[in-house]
Amino acid sequence: MGWFSSTPSTPSGPQRTSDGAFIAPDRSARDRCYEARDAFFACLDRANIIDSIKDADKAEEECGKLEKGMSTECAASWVKYFKQRRVMEWKKQKTYEKLASEGAVGMPPELAIPSGAPTQSSRTQK
Repeated sequence: MGWFSSTPSTPSGPQRTSDGAFIAPDRSARDRCYEARDAFFACLDRANIIDSIKDADKAEEECGKLEKGMSTECAASWVKYFKQRRVMEWKKQKTYEKLASEGAVGMPPELAIPSGAPTQSSRTQK
């Protein structure tokens, strides 16, 4: 315990080495992080909150305990990444739904331009 606190002095979050660098999480630590993330996101889904960064007050009110759990189990950079990725995935899904409603058809993979292949504009610049 800390000197004047009721919390343990060794939190379960990311641990540091003697030189101050973080120790990479092992499989069980990653699993705990993913479970905490999934529980937090399930709460956000129930509360109909997509962006927990933009709607931080509402997210705190509805799912604050689970968000703290995720922050405890995951590195801060992971928490930020997970929250941003959630919004990006939602926007991507909405774009796909909009395109499908407008009659767009997916391109077969064999017709797609491979990454790194020269394009028309790169051939004409020579």
